[in-house]
Order: sequence, then C-alpha cells, then structure tokens
Amino acid sequence: MQYVITAVGPDHRGLADPIVHCVTQLGGNIAEIQMYDHDEASVFSMLTRVELDPAHDATLRQSVAEISERTGLSIRTWVPREPGRRPRLAICCTLRTETPRAVLTAIADGTINADAAAIISNRQVCRGLADEFNVPWHYIGDADGSVDDDRLIDICDELGVDYIILARYMRILPPSSCWKYAGGRIINLHHGLLPSFPGMRPYHDAHAARMLTYGATCHFIVPELDAGNQIVNQTTFTVAPGTPRDEIIRRGEQQNEPACLVEGVRRVVDGEVALHFNRVVALK
Repeated sequence: MQYVITAVGPDHRGLADPIVHCVTQLGGNIAEIQMYDHDEASVFSMLTRVELDPAHDATLRQSVAEISERTGLSIRTWVPREPGRRPRLAICCTLRTETPRAVLTAIADGTINADAAAIISNRQVCRGLADEFNVPWHYIGDADGSVDDDRLIDICDELGVDYIILARYMRILPPSSCWKYAGGRIINLHHGLLPSFPGMRPYHDAHAARMLTYGATCHFIVPELDAGNQIVNQTTFTVAPGTPRDEIIRRGEQQNEPACLVEGVRRVVDGEVALHFNRVVALK
C-alpha cells in the first residue's frame, strides 16, 4: 500500500532521519522524498512517499506519532487509495458559486466518486450551497475576508479529508499549509489558461491581448514552486472577434470553469493521474 507522510515544524538537525528509519525498519520502500528548509522562518518541511505492507499500518502510525511528539513536527500519514473507502473532499470557495456547485452536483450524480466532507469559505456568499446539498459549512473568514489558515487545516484533519478542492477560493494558501497537504492533495481551479495567463485577472489580460480563445486550468498546488505547472485538466472556448469582455467572463464563469474543475477532480479521484516528484503522471 502507498503512504504519503508529510512533516512540517521548527527546523533543527536530525528531523528527517527518524522518519526514514521508521519506514525502512518496517521493510518499506521509499519511492519519493522531498525536503525543504525555510531558512528565514526556521521551518522544516518534508514529504515522503513509501510502499509498505498494510500489515504494518498500526505500527507505522504509532511510530510516526512518537516521532511527532519527540521532534515537535506536525506529521500526517495519508493513504491515497485506501480500499473500501471513498475519498473525502473539502470544497473551498469565496464568492463564485458556479464551481463549487458543479463539484457538489457531480458528487451527487456519481460523476465524481467521492464524498463532500465540508464546504469551507472566507465569505458567507456560498453558505446556501451547504444547506442545499446537506454538507457541513465552515466559515473561516472575518469581516474583510482574511482567513484563519490554521483553522482550515484543522477542519480538514478533523474530518479526515483526502483532497482540498480550491473552487475559485480567492486566497493564497501559505507554504506551511501546502506542505501539510502535499503530495497531490490540493487541487486548484485557475480561471485562465496557464502558463500564459496567471494572476487575478486572466480574462482581462487575455482580452487585452486580443485573444479569441479563453480557458481555465485545473492543477495541483505544489509548495515552493510556481503554481500551474502541475496541470491536471484544461478546457477552452472560442469567441468571435468583437465579443464583449463581460460576455466572455460570463461564459467562462458559468460554463467553462465548472466543467474544467469537475473533470480535473474526477481524474484525480478516479486515480487516472497523480503527482510524483512535482510532475503529473498518468496512471491509467
């Protein structure tokens, strides 16, 4: 069985060794390992992907808990494909309802073979979706939309979330959050074609460049790297010359973006693609 172990915490010597030794002593095979030291912040981050006999599951988790207690590291052990268990999704959103609604609808009709564990938002706009789809609502913002990033991670931990879906969630996750759920567990919808049109206003930028093709990008979030290189799905639509920008944005937000995110999430949940050494690989 494959396990993904992530560790984040105060930086000092000897943090990686006990995790590596724990895995190898149990006969596990290390398929991927990444480490990063945030020197200025004195923060250590690590991801280890291992193959291990599931008979050692309890021992692994107990050992990891002891390492966490001894080192002060925040450690998570995740099984990407756990037999007999449907993946659990946390759907994060801000102001747009179209993309989270599309994901919730796809879960309800079986297109996405997963369960919606929570809707998490820094605004109250999408709260009605929680009532409509009978999904727990978690508000983590304040009056100006600032976010309690630690609370977001706490909610996902408490609910046993497998994947965090950023469905037009208009806040940037800090590196520590990205590392805690590293390994292809955070899926983002960007409302433009990457890498050509990054930033907050891709429709405006593409329109200013006199583009006739617009699109959206579903990609894995990867800490410490430029977002968008780990593309899972892209969808496009073409307009006629002279089409007003507002009409282009309307078509993108209401039709193209939701379809792009649903297909991207489906590919990940169905195990068609995964992240390995920060690259998307096809598994089927």
